[in-house]
Amino acid sequence: MRRRSALELGLWFLTIAGAGCGGEKRGGRGTRDSPWIIGMSQCNLGEPWREQMNRDIEAAAAKHDVLKMVFKDAQNDSLKQRAQVEELVAQGIALLLISPKETAPLTKPVAEAFDKGIPVIVLDREVEGDKFTAFIGGDNEKIGHAAGEWIAKALGGKGKVVELKGLMTSTPAQQRHKGFRDAIAGQSGIEIVFEADMQWLEPNARKEMESALAQQSKIDLVYAHNDPAAHGAYLAAKQAQRNEGMKFVGIDALPHEGVAYVKDGVLDATVLYPTGGAEAIELALRILKGEKVDKKVTLGTRIFTKESVERGGDPIP
Repeated sequence: MRRRSALELGLWFLTIAGAGCGGEKRGGRGTRDSPWIIGMSQCNLGEPWREQMNRDIEAAAAKHDVLKMVFKDAQNDSLKQRAQVEELVAQGIALLLISPKETAPLTKPVAEAFDKGIPVIVLDREVEGDKFTAFIGGDNEKIGHAAGEWIAKALGGKGKVVELKGLMTSTPAQQRHKGFRDAIAGQSGIEIVFEADMQWLEPNARKEMESALAQQSKIDLVYAHNDPAAHGAYLAAKQAQRNEGMKFVGIDALPHEGVAYVKDGVLDATVLYPTGGAEAIELALRILKGEKVDKKVTLGTRIFTKESVERGGDPIP
């Protein structure tokens, strides 16, 4: 029998070792001693809603000892978020959760992770194409439309409105804008007298509202794409002593934020935008266990007004 050379033996050993490594799941085996590692890329933690999403994810993951979370904060920087996604992939995560800052810049790194065999769950803001495992989010167009319908009714079909928009390079802002405008399209008496992109941030919204107040002698209502912006607008109007008789509508409805503002009489209405954090962990476990899942998971919503807030808001069909 021919004796193998040292080179042949070396190649044989590498082949066997490689086959063994390839059979293991990335980021652990899904046991207590070797948990699946899930990377979460959050676009920023400057918004209370995003802080809540991370808390919801962390709380849900803590219930499963086969999971380990690694969180990254991109600090509202798409280039940083892209680099952080690449870093998580290089660390050998088993699954990627991502809530992108912007659609276009984050499409490529998400697709690259997916092409490497890493399941990807996209939260809140969509990416282009279909190179991801699942998307979880609310129906932002429906949410904007519900806000618009309530606004049209509250104003009796007539009034001057300020729209403070979220980051318009993100899909939620685009959809909340479209849904709202579609809802009021038949209301010729409703006039948008001022609109601005406040990039989801309360300080920006307050500054934009100050500009609106300086330019417009009459404002009946402010529609903001999130509750921090609606609150910022309220503070600006109050500082100018013009908040009386002015209505304020936001989106998110966190219990300690938007819902509390409605209870306190600061906001007149807020529409729920669920974080999807708990749902993301539930879906991640199913994916890691090899189960088939739906490509898109749409979360339900509710509207909270002074009439409905104490009963937990009203569902929007």
